Amino acid sequence: MRTLLPDAGNESCIELARVLLVDDNPTARLTLQTVLEAGGYRVDSAASAAEAVGKMDAQVYELVLSDLQMESPEAGLKVLAHARLMDYKPAMAIVTTYQNSSAVNEKRMLIKPVDIPGLLGKVAQLISERAARRLQRQMRHASCP
Repeated sequence: MRTLLPDAGNESCIELARVLLVDDNPTARLTLQTVLEAGGYRVDSAASAAEAVGKMDAQVYELVLSDLQMESPEAGLKVLAHARLMDYKPAMAIVTTYQNSSAVNEKRMLIKPVDIPGLLGKVAQLISERAARRLQRQMRHASCP
């Protein structure tokens, strides 16, 4: 189910980008969910890698944000590996407190605690990049005979 809000300027609706937030720490998860929802995103949350996989299989997400270390040190990487397999190709990022982690590309890592405008700016950037890649794929497929 997609969440639609009426656009104040006309009769059409604005679709909120859907984000999956994965974190085993309930305080961090609730805080990030509140920030993302205040930033205008529709947020589903999961407390484990297994729960996240089930949600990704059942719903389309524009962005998957996962804690790096949850029930195992590699749980966050497993979440992102599953996200890569999804046909809808969500944008992906790790959210972690470990600033010197070399496990993932720094471009796709958000550090907790973060400044709110920086977090929302990075989320918007990741979702925009995903939309651009999706549009490029659609254009390539449309131009093929």
